[in-house]
Amino acid sequence: MSENCPVCQHHLVARHEGFHCVDCHRDFAAQPVCPDCGQSLQVLKACGATDYFCPNGDGLISRKRVVFKPLIESL
Repeated sequence: MSENCPVCQHHLVARHEGFHCVDCHRDFAAQPVCPDCGQSLQVLKACGATDYFCPNGDGLISRKRVVFKPLIESL
């Protein structure tokens, strides 16, 4: 993971629910992104399973391939 804080551009630390910036003390939610087209994925949850769907034509995406980016809006 080599994401930078969208506010101060320092390195973000991954947390189970998102990202944290140690420098500016902000938390960011994790947004699933398609590894092929770079667009946001829809999260499908059913029967304890989480699947990811790309509405831009790439279909279902394996959770092993999903890339997580910080949301710009702080938590």
